[in-house]
Amino acid sequence: MKTTRKCRSLWSVGLNLFALFFSITAFGTSYWCVGTQRVPKPKCSKLRTHQCIDYGVNETDPNKVVYSWETGDDRFLFRQFHTGIWLSCAENIHDESEMCRSFIDLAPPSEKGMLWLSLVSELLYILLLVVGFSLMCLDLVRSSNVIDGLKLNAFAAVFTVLSGLLGMVAHVMYTQVFQVTVSLGPPDWRPYNWDYGWSFCMAWASFTCCMGASVTTLNSYTKTVIEFRHKRKTFEQSIREEHAREAFGHFRECSLHSISKSLEVYSSQTPTSGRKTPIPADSLDLSDIGASLGEEQC
Repeated sequence: MKTTRKCRSLWSVGLNLFALFFSITAFGTSYWCVGTQRVPKPKCSKLRTHQCIDYGVNETDPNKVVYSWETGDDRFLFRQFHTGIWLSCAENIHDESEMCRSFIDLAPPSEKGMLWLSLVSELLYILLLVVGFSLMCLDLVRSSNVIDGLKLNAFAAVFTVLSGLLGMVAHVMYTQVFQVTVSLGPPDWRPYNWDYGWSFCMAWASFTCCMGASVTTLNSYTKTVIEFRHKRKTFEQSIREEHAREAFGHFRECSLHSISKSLEVYSSQTPTSGRKTPIPADSLDLSDIGASLGEEQC
């Protein structure tokens, strides 16, 4: 099914809008990676009697020692955490709040440069998406002018492709920084197990929509160029046919004019009277005429 240029522009704008929404949401949230952290159980108190270890002395008999038989993972709590580009937050084992720290401070010194490069790439990715979205909207508004539309399509495709490449590089670099931080980060932060969260999925969904928008924009540009060239070729062919018909008509008129002029010249050279001189019948010898005819036939 053939699609019009306006429909292709609407597809590009829609995909770019989704890419922009997903990228901003992923950039501002802290659920790129989620998991659990293993922390020692706190000491039991009057306010906290569960999920704790009692190291104290029996209240009824101070000389009697109370032993804890918890070993292995039973001596630890597993609290949920989530990490993004900016922050890393984890559950507070003492209350229902969360404790958040800057992920830039948690990253090893050897990875801070790559993390900052990832942040800059993410910002440029969003900025180029905004530029591409603006150009696509401008192309949608000025869809009547084909030449201006082609220029806007070309620039929008270039900016969208560049933004997609920057987004891919930024996502890959952040993933590498996080994996190194899991191994070399602070001991009290290192995850016990982890996986990628919904923010990470939205970031790659944004990249997918961005590349889809760029492909759609390039497709629209290519189809418009092909249609424009086809229309131009058809127009030039019709012009050549019209010129050929005009030349044929002019040649025909010139030929008719030349023939009529020749006839006029011939008629002007004939006698003005236009009547033939009669020949007397008695002067004609029929035998001579028959002999002459016989000689001509021989």
